[in-house]
Amino acid sequence: MERHWNLLKALMMWELLWFPWSCLCQRRQQLPVLWIMPLSSEPAWGNVTAEVMPAVQLALQHLGKQPVPLRNYELQFHFADSKCDNAKALKAFFEAIFYGPKHLMVFGGLCSSVTSIIAQSLKAWNLPQLSFAATLPALANKRRYPNLFRIVPSNSAVNPALVKFLSYYGWRRVGTLTQLEERFTEVQKDLAEHLKQAGVELVETQRFSGDPCAAIKTLKENDVRIVIGQFDEFSAAKVFCCVYQLDMFGLKYQWILSGWSETSWWTHTGTSSCSAQSVLSAMEGAVSVDFETLSSRHIRGVSGRTPQEYKQEYDKRCMLKGLGSSKFHGFAYDGTWVVAKALARVMETLKYREKYSVHRNFTVTEKEMANMILQAMSDTRFFGVTGQVMFRNGERVATIKFAQFQAGREVQVGGYSNITDRLEFASPIWFKGHERTRDHTHVYPQRMEISMVLYSILASISMLGILTAITFLFFNIQNCSHRVVQMSSPSLNTLLILGTLLCYSFIFLFGLDGSYVPEGVFDALCTVRIWLIAIGHSTAFGAMLAKILRLHDIYKSISFQKRNIKNCTLIGIVCGLLLVDMCFLFSLQVLDPLQGTVEEFSLEFDPHGRDFAIRPFLEHCENIHMNIWMMIMYLYKTLLVLLSCVLAWKTRHSNMLTLSLSGCTRISVCIAGPLSVIGAFLALLTRDQPNMQFCIVGVVIITCCSVTLSLVFVPEIILMRTDPDGVSLSKQFHSAEREKESERVSEEKESTKQTDSSASSSMTLISTALLDLLQSDNKHLTMCISELDMELEELTRQLRELSTLSYTNMVNMQDSGEQTGREKCQTLPVGCSGSKDTEDINSPEHVQRRLSLQLPILHHAYLPSIGGVDASCSSPSSPSTQHIALRGHWH
Repeated sequence: MERHWNLLKALMMWELLWFPWSCLCQRRQQLPVLWIMPLSSEPAWGNVTAEVMPAVQLALQHLGKQPVPLRNYELQFHFADSKCDNAKALKAFFEAIFYGPKHLMVFGGLCSSVTSIIAQSLKAWNLPQLSFAATLPALANKRRYPNLFRIVPSNSAVNPALVKFLSYYGWRRVGTLTQLEERFTEVQKDLAEHLKQAGVELVETQRFSGDPCAAIKTLKENDVRIVIGQFDEFSAAKVFCCVYQLDMFGLKYQWILSGWSETSWWTHTGTSSCSAQSVLSAMEGAVSVDFETLSSRHIRGVSGRTPQEYKQEYDKRCMLKGLGSSKFHGFAYDGTWVVAKALARVMETLKYREKYSVHRNFTVTEKEMANMILQAMSDTRFFGVTGQVMFRNGERVATIKFAQFQAGREVQVGGYSNITDRLEFASPIWFKGHERTRDHTHVYPQRMEISMVLYSILASISMLGILTAITFLFFNIQNCSHRVVQMSSPSLNTLLILGTLLCYSFIFLFGLDGSYVPEGVFDALCTVRIWLIAIGHSTAFGAMLAKILRLHDIYKSISFQKRNIKNCTLIGIVCGLLLVDMCFLFSLQVLDPLQGTVEEFSLEFDPHGRDFAIRPFLEHCENIHMNIWMMIMYLYKTLLVLLSCVLAWKTRHSNMLTLSLSGCTRISVCIAGPLSVIGAFLALLTRDQPNMQFCIVGVVIITCCSVTLSLVFVPEIILMRTDPDGVSLSKQFHSAEREKESERVSEEKESTKQTDSSASSSMTLISTALLDLLQSDNKHLTMCISELDMELEELTRQLRELSTLSYTNMVNMQDSGEQTGREKCQTLPVGCSGSKDTEDINSPEHVQRRLSLQLPILHHAYLPSIGGVDASCSSPSSPSTQHIALRGHWH
């Protein structure tokens, strides 16, 4: 085999050196050119030198037939075997430079590392280089390789065409699958820059060196539909075998193979676990993108032949020598023409300068010669077998072709010209479906709305509750002077109704979302919601807390006159709760205001397999520290509810005045309080289910408000209908008073019995204390009676001035109240025996005189006990004062 290759090398040298002489009758000027290429076969490339040699021979033959000045010059190639080894390539290069002849430029270069090392040193040697096979993108760096030109496009030259292709079909979301080799990773990096500039999203970048299945699986998990593959033909079978196994082909996927186009590579499936048919099924419809190795245009080029005619001559020569076809043969042919035209131009320029220029006596330096050759190549333009030949910054401006695998064969469908920046299609791209492949699952956003039926039901019930609350409000205002309503504290009832109205109104706003209100209004709606529910709950529940607090205070008192919580104090409690809420809400609004946010949920794919999905989203009212603010509010409200329930539990055995009213208050507190807390926490747990959340919140609010209003006002209405004048209520009051007094006496007796069992000294101290207390009460009553005497004398004087008719009526009133006066006089406390002042005041003469004039006044003074007006005397220990205090205590 080695002998065969040596013979082939000798034959090629003889053809290159002596073949031109056989075609010419006159001597031509020889132009020495150094050809650096591996002369042996390489595993990754094959024997490129042998395969492109027929193309170079054709170029030299065609150049010899050209008119002057090309016919006057002959390219003389001198081979240097690089062997794709850096050390051996440098050795061959230095030997060629040392032994001569003096080369004008370097031709060739295949292996990236060898080409890179030699190209960096060419500036020092003042030698230009033209490569027809080095496609590494890094070689385009003119700072490192200023003397390197490439007739073959860079691998990254396909990237602008790729971006144009993606934009044409509207694909804005792609992924890449790259083999871990320098020639592919460099292209991928350059592609990423182009995609970023074009606004195309690079969703996922996967690389592999051995088994590509894991990388392909990751692409599928990220829903990458448009995959750009950058790998060689040896890995392609493995890739599409994994694609077939993972079912990542067909209608939903489009594969684009960048940078290579090898025919029948899928027949070599020995390294994969799939058959050739499986690989073909997976790659059906895949698009390959590569630079055009042979122009498809039927135009006669610089040699006077069309690309198709050249291809026939090239194939004929390869067939005669038993050689294969290389993808670089067209670039080698056009490269030979570029070298010949550039050197011929420089030689003609030098001849002109030597003959006509004033500088004809000056010698041209090697550096100047190199610059002239580089400039001549930059200015070269002609139509070759690979298309239009021109350079831009030392790089070939290429034509990119697009081909698609259809029915097991590659069909060219279009092309892209870097010169005109236009994408043209000869035939349409075939897609497996009625429309083009989508770059992602088409996602339809769907707002999670509250059911209109549910909203209508709860809104209707809330409206009914509002009307009921307004009815109770009119009832409370109209009957505020009635004893039943007065004992229930009309002011607290008004606050209770206002709070329930706010809570009912909250239901209407809570069911609104972005589908009913504009986007800007939703933020304001969030603020209004929390203000309504917070103020409404504090007002309504604060009124109930004040009621149960007063009930507990009365229940725990020893006697009725010992406790007297005024209405202003109870209203102050409610106002205090409102003040706390307003401070909290103002802080929330200033420091961390609520805003409308959108929460997106996982995709819901079409159950019938269609290429679309639904992404539910929900609008929330949130802020940055939502959890902290809600925890503070819930903790505060929970403590209030717990306090109310504890007070209601402590008064559960109360059997005092208006038992039914106080019992209803306790029941409403025990129902509404815990239910509101439970509902708030359930609303948090169901925040991702708007219908469930709205139903829970609506039912809890309606239940709490309705139960509270019913238990507060319905018993009052029933009591007013059964006892319009409040007579039975007065009896209940007196009976409750007697029961309370009897309980107090029983407690005192019990205390006395316990005291008897104690030491005698303790009994003496207690007796003395009780005696002092009785004497103090007696003195106080005596002073009150004296004051009444003075008032009665003044009234007597005024009565004498009245008419006879008025006097007669007054006497009749005295007769009717005589019995009541006597009974009341008997209830006056008696002082200690031996008190002289008491005996004089209660003598028969004084009593007779007082009764004749005081009975009408006493009758008027005790009217409050049966629902009348207040008495004029306001002694803290008098019975009338006790009645007035108790009238505001209950409920």
